[in-house]
Amino acid sequence: MSKYDPNDAPADKAPVEKSKAHKDKGGASDNVRQFKIADDDDGVRLDRWFKRHLAQVGFATVSRWARTGQIRVDGKRAKVDTHLAAGQTLRVPPGGDPKTDAPVRRPLTEEELELADSMVLTQDRAAIVLNKPPGLATQGGKGMTQHVDQLLDAYATEGPRPRLVHRLDKDTSGVLLIARTPGSAAYFSKRFSGRSARKIYWALVVGVPSIEDGMIELPISKQPGTGGEKMHVDVEGGQSARTRYRVLDRAGNSACWVELHPLTGRTHQLRVHMAAIGHPIVGDGKYGGQDAFLTGSISRKMHLHARRLIIDHPDGTPLDVTAPLPEHFAMGMEQLGFDEADGADIPALRGEDTREDKKRLAKAHAKQFRKERRGERRSRGDGPVKSAGVKFGLGTAKAAAGRAAAAGKTAKPDAKSAKPAGKPPARAAAHSAPRNEGPAGKPLGRTLRTAGKPASRSESRPAFGKPAPRKPTGRPSGPRGKS
Repeated sequence: MSKYDPNDAPADKAPVEKSKAHKDKGGASDNVRQFKIADDDDGVRLDRWFKRHLAQVGFATVSRWARTGQIRVDGKRAKVDTHLAAGQTLRVPPGGDPKTDAPVRRPLTEEELELADSMVLTQDRAAIVLNKPPGLATQGGKGMTQHVDQLLDAYATEGPRPRLVHRLDKDTSGVLLIARTPGSAAYFSKRFSGRSARKIYWALVVGVPSIEDGMIELPISKQPGTGGEKMHVDVEGGQSARTRYRVLDRAGNSACWVELHPLTGRTHQLRVHMAAIGHPIVGDGKYGGQDAFLTGSISRKMHLHARRLIIDHPDGTPLDVTAPLPEHFAMGMEQLGFDEADGADIPALRGEDTREDKKRLAKAHAKQFRKERRGERRSRGDGPVKSAGVKFGLGTAKAAAGRAAAAGKTAKPDAKSAKPAGKPPARAAAHSAPRNEGPAGKPLGRTLRTAGKPASRSESRPAFGKPAPRKPTGRPSGPRGKS
């Protein structure tokens, strides 16, 4: 485990303050502060900079200083939404009303300090990586007296307080990334929201999926009546959620060891998806009920572990951290006959969610959609036939039934295939033509001629609008073509 020494941090990681005597027109002497913008604050808004480094100055005061020109960036006036650049000099006037609603944190006990130190896997000047034990919540809530967010004060030896950038469920163990500075927090948050961070989970599940390497695509939403504490599959109004899984080993048909790659970050996504396909995570009674517990000496704790995290680092070198298994998970692996070495070959960057792959999948979907609808004839009021169901592996029976119904839809008889021998009627020939063309590919508005008969004036009509007036000829007109 590598330790981080705050004395090794470069000087440009914290704002450099300079004070100087300034005399205004009234002759009074005040201290004007000057700060050099650090690399960690490059691109941050002016009001955000104050919130990071001068939190005692409220937003109203910052707005007044900017409006009256008392805040200067490289000698120029600045607004509250001005984005700062590394190396610039920020002039801050004296004073500032301290914030009265700042939370007061209690000091940590010796046991909490020891717990915080025992969780650290690695740390540097930008990140702290923890191995969160099961049963410890990431953030506080109702009835919670201890959580990771509360323990972050143990890592705030100097500078700003570290921040959470993602979360794990209370009963989930494994890799948890903490940002040491506000700048690194913004950097890591973009990687998580942009889906470039790779999170790899291990889980023991009940039963064995019929497809050993597949993708689960089931929308998820909050289950009504649970106060937002439980999620469920919601095909109509849920948020899209995708999980890739791979079976690493199996213990007969009773249980198996799977590797999970969440491609989206929905609440309880892995737990909901595995329970939805009939293979709940061992110990997850919330979504699997009594079926989620194995008989024998297997622990009743949830067997879900954030095994590995691969994410870009502000220094340019990717951060790749692996967390050891908790005691109950390791014992369950041993009792089921699984070997951790079989899961060492983890596909680090499979590229499922890159922009190129999205385009490729979209093209393949469009091609398959056109292929399924080939030869289908629809009237003007009919909409596209949509196949219901959710993708899982090769699709559901409901989706297949929808496609079969669409393929078996009775088509209107084609004029070419239905025409009798001899001369075809003019009305049938005109009806079989597309809307914008005549029967021989000619644009509408030109004369439609019936076979063997000359066209009369009544057969010539414009494509759109009122028909052309007819002049009396004194003889009956010929048959009309349908335009």
